[in-house]
Amino acid sequence: MTPAEKQFLARNKLPDSYLLSAEKWFSVLVEEYKTPRDQPLIVGINGSQGSGKSTLADYLCSMLSERHNMRCVSLSLDDFYLTKAQRQQLASEVHPLLQTRGVPGTHDIPLALSTIQSLIDGSATTVIPRFDKSCDDRLPLTQCDRISGTVDIIILEGWCVGARPQSADQLLEPVNSLEAECDAEGIWRSSVNQALAGEYQALFSLLDQLIMLQAPSFETVFNWRLEQEQKMIARLAEGEIEQRGGIMSAAQISDFIAHYQRITEHSLREMPQRADHLYRLNSQRQIEDYSRRVVTV
Repeated sequence: MTPAEKQFLARNKLPDSYLLSAEKWFSVLVEEYKTPRDQPLIVGINGSQGSGKSTLADYLCSMLSERHNMRCVSLSLDDFYLTKAQRQQLASEVHPLLQTRGVPGTHDIPLALSTIQSLIDGSATTVIPRFDKSCDDRLPLTQCDRISGTVDIIILEGWCVGARPQSADQLLEPVNSLEAECDAEGIWRSSVNQALAGEYQALFSLLDQLIMLQAPSFETVFNWRLEQEQKMIARLAEGEIEQRGGIMSAAQISDFIAHYQRITEHSLREMPQRADHLYRLNSQRQIEDYSRRVVTV
């Protein structure tokens, strides 16, 4: 095991067996992305909460750096959330549900675009925004990473990365009790869909490649999200991060992920046909199948 592999496992609290699975399934990505280009390759990773997006992004960056001396930057769409104050203002002006982070309309897309453009230019130091979920707000700029010079690969991962909007007819019926009880007139879901159809598509159009980690169903997302929360609690206990509130109970997680159900289910239906690399997961988050899109000229 190489030093980079050991560090990767330690960062992500993974067993050694992860490397065997990663080599089997993700070596095709490392091989495809190892060739330097005139401009940075921009790769999107889509997957529901807890599907392993950030782990895959870290693995690709680690292996491309160690094996091929490539400079890779991993960005999370989560780190471009609007501040808590901005979301509170949005909630008062448009719809109360927009105070909850996550859905299209709650990200600072101009900031994401300018960050990526700065990385592409490589002529100045780029500040990489970071969001602290334990306090539901952005970290101060003094605590953010900085990247100087050019990079070879930019990875953007997020639960709705690459997602497409729905038609007006598809928005009519609520998909869960949250929409039925808190968005009976459809104002929130229409606002979210409008945001997704607008500036988010400008962001996603920058992607050269789209990887999808396809969950078997939305029902599995609750268990995966619960595991994420338990990992955060463990990190708090070990002193890796400070306790600042924001830890959710199982009931709170269930309410929280209901905000994501509509777009998640829509993506599970339509995205597999157009993803460049599709990984189908089982309920235990193990990869059961892989396929790649064949582009005909």
